Amino acid sequence: MFASSIIFFSTIICLSLAVHRVRRRSSSNLSFPPGPKGLPVLGNLLDLNGSQPWVSFTQWASTHGNVIYCKLFGRQIIVLQSQEVAKALLEHRSSIYSDRPPLSSTKAIGSEFNSSMLRYSDEWRLHRRIFHQSFRPEAAKDYLPIQLRKARQLLQGIIEAPEHYQHHIELFASSVIMSTVYDYEAKTNNDPLLLTAEKAIKVFLEMASPQTSAILETFPFLLKLPSWFPGARFKRLAIQSQKNAAAMVNIPFNYARERAMTATSNQCMISESFKRLDTSGSNVGEFELALKSTSATAFIAGVETTASTLGVFILAMMLYPDVQKRAQEEIETVIGTDQLPTFEDRPSLPYVEAVLRETLRWHPVFPLGLPHYTAESDVYNGHYIPKGAIVMANIWAISKDEVKYPNPDDFEPERFFIANGQLNNDTVDFAFGFGRRVCVGKYFADASLWISIVSLLATFRFMRPLDNEGKEVDPIFQWSTGLISHPESLPCRVVPRHPEMTAHILADVIDLST
Repeated sequence: MFASSIIFFSTIICLSLAVHRVRRRSSSNLSFPPGPKGLPVLGNLLDLNGSQPWVSFTQWASTHGNVIYCKLFGRQIIVLQSQEVAKALLEHRSSIYSDRPPLSSTKAIGSEFNSSMLRYSDEWRLHRRIFHQSFRPEAAKDYLPIQLRKARQLLQGIIEAPEHYQHHIELFASSVIMSTVYDYEAKTNNDPLLLTAEKAIKVFLEMASPQTSAILETFPFLLKLPSWFPGARFKRLAIQSQKNAAAMVNIPFNYARERAMTATSNQCMISESFKRLDTSGSNVGEFELALKSTSATAFIAGVETTASTLGVFILAMMLYPDVQKRAQEEIETVIGTDQLPTFEDRPSLPYVEAVLRETLRWHPVFPLGLPHYTAESDVYNGHYIPKGAIVMANIWAISKDEVKYPNPDDFEPERFFIANGQLNNDTVDFAFGFGRRVCVGKYFADASLWISIVSLLATFRFMRPLDNEGKEVDPIFQWSTGLISHPESLPCRVVPRHPEMTAHILADVIDLST
């Protein structure tokens, strides 16, 4: 949820509301990339769908092409609308496109720990190195037992309270990260550390909402007023946000650090990182601060994207029951009905694999990713891209490419198979970003998503809700707004497929926990 607050508007539009001098084109007289004309001062603000700007950008592509230039309150925005262009710039020219936009209010609200929004610097490189050591492909395999155990607990929770399936999905997303990062076992209800995080996130959401961020970026003096001053509501919220953020960052880290130092911790990101630390060096304090920040960032990012993607998956299963049925038939053919899937079954379940890929493609939960920022000016296809421009890869547009994905609005896992029945090489990597800022936890996230999806398919049917006459109807819900897009308050009937497996699942949870 915190990721939702750092969102497109808080890093793009809201940041843009601060008055910036528009950088002029270079003397070579090259033109900017094409784009909608816009209005004086406001730029293209009124042309955008405020809750889903990625949709507006995608529509602009049909007229202006795959590299679009627009302005918002004088801020220059470059939108990349195809995977080919995103790779050409963000990956092949990564030295120019790996920075993040400067934000003036991050320290004031206590969010300076967020690794994902750090400027391209030595500090970011240290954070990135810690992430890589913990979540590179080889290291991510070490966490598979945790992910399997948490997936079983997810099933147990839904069996006991299917009407609260969304709570159990959120608990799965939170607890699997808590165990992996901090070696902390979250309680099913009212866990103190999770409540601390939720409290921090709630204030973050208010402080980094589009409206509040716009005001703070335009009028930064509001954060310098004394808290007792009449009308200093933002200052008071900022103080509360700092306090909550400090608790969210420090409490679980101190818990994990103590266990690591006393050799009582199981394997987790904190304990393994301390094992690699040279305590005789002079940078111990710097390393601990970076580890504290990266662990909190990993928790926030993992919770948000995992839970959101599983929400999209369940919506798709309701709306496309034939897909759900085919995936479940594949599981029964390979595994049977007297046991649950494990990671060893993954190579034998290609259709389930395709369902995961299609879930990531059908409705990307991170439609615009996080913004990049040009460190130098550049020229692409004869067009000038200025220094200090915000550059976004429109993941939504990439996922809706009708040439690569015919009928893109339909949920069709079959699109990932080639003629001989084998999976193709499209793993939908664009969902995790591009270049040096690509999500370093994508291998861990992929494993969490796969084991939870295959376990849910093996155990439950996800069905449309019923109306007052007992007839199935399409679920009524809203998509969340901001950088993260997922179905909110999604009604769903969750029905066990094999009631006789309930006792087996509960026993399996006990076995994995011992």
